[in-house]
Amino acid sequence: MIGPDYFRYSERAAGNVTAPAAPAGPGLPGSRPAARRMPASRPAGRRRWPFSRPRDAGWLAATTGPPLVDALALAAAIGASGRISLPTLAYAGVVFIVLALGGQQRLRICLRVSDQVGRIAAAAGAASAFFLPWLSPGLAWRLALSFAVSVITARGIASCALRAARHRGLLTEPTLVVGAGEMGVLIADLLRQHPELGLRPLGFLDSCPPPNELPLPVLGTAADLPAMICRFRVRRVIVCFGVDADPELVPVLRACQPLRVDVCLVPRLPELGAAVPRACLDEVWGIPLIPLRGGAHAPARMFAKRVFDVLAAVILLAALSPVLLVLAAIIRLRSGRPALFRQVRVTGDERIAPIMKLRTLDEHDDSDTRWSVPAGQCGQLSQWLRATHLDELPQLVNVLRGEMSLVGPRPERPYFAERFGREIRGYGDRTRMPAGLTGWAQVHGLHGDTAIGERSRFDNQYIEYWSPWLDVVILARTFAASVSGLPGGRR
Repeated sequence: MIGPDYFRYSERAAGNVTAPAAPAGPGLPGSRPAARRMPASRPAGRRRWPFSRPRDAGWLAATTGPPLVDALALAAAIGASGRISLPTLAYAGVVFIVLALGGQQRLRICLRVSDQVGRIAAAAGAASAFFLPWLSPGLAWRLALSFAVSVITARGIASCALRAARHRGLLTEPTLVVGAGEMGVLIADLLRQHPELGLRPLGFLDSCPPPNELPLPVLGTAADLPAMICRFRVRRVIVCFGVDADPELVPVLRACQPLRVDVCLVPRLPELGAAVPRACLDEVWGIPLIPLRGGAHAPARMFAKRVFDVLAAVILLAALSPVLLVLAAIIRLRSGRPALFRQVRVTGDERIAPIMKLRTLDEHDDSDTRWSVPAGQCGQLSQWLRATHLDELPQLVNVLRGEMSLVGPRPERPYFAERFGREIRGYGDRTRMPAGLTGWAQVHGLHGDTAIGERSRFDNQYIEYWSPWLDVVILARTFAASVSGLPGGRR
């Protein structure tokens, strides 16, 4: 039975959700053929924009310029060292990847290279630790120094060339300003006064612009942002203070992520220093900007996550296969039924797949629409498997097939996914990343009969701040929680 606090969450705008009215019972469906597309409509808050962004010189300079400069700098450093070998080439590749994953290949508005020196040196130095078995310590540190110096020098030369081109009106980037208030007008004026910044402001987006005269036209409301980006081939968006509430801007800005547009926010108190590394900040003539991270489904991130999933899943399956075989044999002997069962779940953006679990309950006809399982219907073995999450281990096979990830929002049944998507703010956004065997919400105790609004908040936070290190942390915490549920473990 669903507890009284199940659907309770503090956000007034999230709306009230009532518990499913179906009688209580376990939810274990029988085998069902796999389907690859959800027949139901997309959950609320998710919208796909069928636009394509045309490429131009400014767009190409912004997207391919920094990676190309870094690649040429690393190649020059290898050539100058006179040590062209597989380890040195691999070392340069790792430095390049670390810079890319760390967001250091984003073309900043402010082209001050001194802000990036620390991050570049850290990337070159950290990568050297991985190659000590193949390179002598002296050679590794010399390569790290040459790589860092070469990248910094190349970026300095490229910044000077780009600044000169912008002064002549070349390689400029069309820009939209969200919010026509005092700060938005100031930003637009500064961009027009300083062409070396390379941004060409086109207009404002605001639901209720001020009555006084504006330096640029109002092109629409904030909700029109994705369409305006495609219409005017916009590369940069600067979000200032407008009349639109911040929660209303969240789905709009998320809808812009597949368009590969650079979005920066003006902090609410720009006069005060923020505890954000200077290399991660941007600037418009003394006004700090906070860039938003790229979309969760960026190709580089998804590739890195997939490689990590495959390697870790293979290792875990090899190590845990004896445990799975023993548990499957015990379940088969005690229940007389197959030890594995499949249940169709939503595993991504409009994607469904049958996931596998160890059997802990008998099947029921209405399992797809029943939420909770009465404690009396779970035996000691079933309760132990659920407490340790060992019943989820067969989903490692789903991970290897590419239907799931090791870490991500937990998959939900289509009936509940559609309902929660309609009634809970931000729930549909959690499907931007593939579902996971464990997740950020689960390691905070948000599983089973807990608030869906809170789960959704943690899942979206994970997607926004994903990194390989965060996946490692979540897996470690999941392992610790599972061990604490074993006999003799700490509870």
